[in-house]
Amino acid sequence: MTSGRLFVIGLGPGDERFLTSEAQEALRAAQDIVGYAPYVARVPVTPGQTRIASDNRVEIARAEEALRLAASGRNVAVVSGGDPGIFAMAAAVLEAIDTGDPAWRDLDIEVLPGISAMQAAAARLGAPLGHDFCVISLSDNLKPWETIAARLELAARADFVMAFYNPASRARPQRIHDAFALLRRALPEDRIVVFAKSVGRAEEDIVVTTLGRADPSVVDMSTLVLIGASGTKLIPRDNARPFVYTSRKAL
Repeated sequence: MTSGRLFVIGLGPGDERFLTSEAQEALRAAQDIVGYAPYVARVPVTPGQTRIASDNRVEIARAEEALRLAASGRNVAVVSGGDPGIFAMAAAVLEAIDTGDPAWRDLDIEVLPGISAMQAAAARLGAPLGHDFCVISLSDNLKPWETIAARLELAARADFVMAFYNPASRARPQRIHDAFALLRRALPEDRIVVFAKSVGRAEEDIVVTTLGRADPSVVDMSTLVLIGASGTKLIPRDNARPFVYTSRKAL
């Protein structure tokens, strides 16, 4: 059996300008593009490539298919939005290797980083991640809500800036409201909150508000939610969105 190569690639948050040159080279060289259908659709078309798109809840099956293709001698690219190592396909590929065919451990596999949604949103704002922060997925598909709630409480007590991924979907419309109810009990109402929707795409929209004024009903799966720490500050500007930054000074 001839071994091919497997690249796990981050496509960035949307705009092709966010795609690294390393990722572009790997995508052009791939014979097969494997991933969640909307992400596969974002990959520039190269003649002769096979595209294998699937649903968003079959990550392990998708990873196993990509590994079988690489084991057969194909050059394969598994694609994720943002960075593949942040709530994305790199972990699924490694889990499939850990529990699957032992021969997969000897494949030529490389994870190529991408610009994450939180990095893209932070750059638009200034420097909200300028001091200690944490990243939490609000999806309870793979872990119980009680675990998420405990982590939110601890992060609030520890005074981290918080970035929320997977905050709300049609199947999970309530969890973002539950998260805000919890945070409103733990944090002051003037704590800075940002809703960064579809950063890097035509429909980009960024709202800077406070915990007391925030409307979590506007949040969907394309929204990155940032909750400031006590050291997160606004710099007002005339006719422009304020800068948001978190001081590097210990509080």
